[in-house]
Amino acid sequence: MSPEPLPRGPAPFDTSGITRGDDGIARYDRLAPSVVAMVRASVERHPDVEAVVEVGGERVTYAELWERAARVAGGLVADGITRGDRVASLLPAGLDWVVGFLGTLLAGAVAVPVNTRFAAPEIEHVLTDSGAAAVLRAGSPLPEGNPEALEDLVPGDLAAIFYTSGTTGRPKGARTTHGNFLSNVETAIRVIGIDRAAGPTLRNLVSVPLFHVTGCNSQLLVQLGLGGTTVVLPTFQADAFVRTIVEERIDTLVSVPAIYGLTLARDDLDVDLSGIRRATYGGAPMAPDLVRRLQERLPQARLGNGFGLTETSSISTFLPHEWAVQHADSVGFAAPVVDLALTDVDDAGVGELLIRGPNVVDGYWEAPEATARTFVDGWLHSGDLARVDDGLVRVVDRAKDVINRGGENVYSVEVENALAGAPGVADAAVVGVPDDIMGEKVGAVLVGGSVDVDAVLAYLDTQLADFKVPQYVVVTTDPLPRNPGGKLLKRTLRDGTDWGRPVRGR
Repeated sequence: MSPEPLPRGPAPFDTSGITRGDDGIARYDRLAPSVVAMVRASVERHPDVEAVVEVGGERVTYAELWERAARVAGGLVADGITRGDRVASLLPAGLDWVVGFLGTLLAGAVAVPVNTRFAAPEIEHVLTDSGAAAVLRAGSPLPEGNPEALEDLVPGDLAAIFYTSGTTGRPKGARTTHGNFLSNVETAIRVIGIDRAAGPTLRNLVSVPLFHVTGCNSQLLVQLGLGGTTVVLPTFQADAFVRTIVEERIDTLVSVPAIYGLTLARDDLDVDLSGIRRATYGGAPMAPDLVRRLQERLPQARLGNGFGLTETSSISTFLPHEWAVQHADSVGFAAPVVDLALTDVDDAGVGELLIRGPNVVDGYWEAPEATARTFVDGWLHSGDLARVDDGLVRVVDRAKDVINRGGENVYSVEVENALAGAPGVADAAVVGVPDDIMGEKVGAVLVGGSVDVDAVLAYLDTQLADFKVPQYVVVTTDPLPRNPGGKLLKRTLRDGTDWGRPVRGR
């Protein structure tokens, strides 16, 4: 039996122009039919407005961006890429990443943004699993040919596959359609409170990876839809981040709490940040004290906390400015077209959070069993445990044992699987260790009589992305705490382990 949506509580967002279909899903009226059509409209309205600026690199207008992307599309077509073929991108954040992404869509192909921080085996899995027919790589020129632009795409057409680590330890590809992208763009505009008429004057700084849905879906594509400027910082450095805000006249920021904590909330930061009008955050919990300090540092800016998953194309809920400080422990209210439900609710009102809406992807690429488990009767089973009070969502735990390290999801079972092959390790458990800046860092408890921690870390460096390798390691000869069924008691480890000093300072 399909669950009933929870009451929405207050209505802080614009809900005009929304209709609900026979499938029960609410949708925005009058969206563009595809990302290609959306960008084409911005090109026609604002051809001479700066579209993308790469810090330390090139700057292009909307007309120039379209021309370059169309030539990439033509090059892909000349190389034999046809509609629906997958084109993977291993490019670093910057102008070429944007041109390659749009060029792939203009060719009618499916973009596969690859997390460039993945270890070699993980990257190879993504390329093989997606069946990528072409790979855009750093150091190699982008494909180039006669301009092409396939403009008969529709909302249901597959546009991209974003890979997210799974609880089985292998990344799964979230099948993102043009309609998913467009719905999230409209949601971002409404929940952040962006004035559409100001589009060509907006300047957004992307300081998070473009291969993540926050950077691509809720920043780049939003600006491309509004006709604003996307300024891309290829590699995050605190000084460059602050300097770019000032030099590029940035008015819109979307980032992770760690970046705000390392930069803007610093008491010793002596720069003019009065031009910032919107500062939103997500990807990890932000400590209430940090929210308060950020508001004091940016009194003219509207703050907001967004929550979502790769499977929801980014935003599912949003905590607007008026609630940001008083309810800093919440991830906000359901987005205008999103329904929420809880299942398996306990006596404390906590249950697994279910999400439904046009932003939810239609499943995982070539993974029917995982799709059937996660997407049930139109609802996404998020794996997050939450409580909802008068529409306000509070995520209290993660059923999937995800460690949220500064916005990067690290699944503990994936690290535990890798540790199973590490030298001298008889048993291992991985949990999140609280951290004021990153939210959480990765901690591992290793069982073994002769464990060489340096050797274990060196082994993990060959198996995992760097952000997944534990920063805290405790070695013991005692057995790990387990219940009678053999399940690890993670809470006991989190609460009862003396982690000491980090073995790595990342």
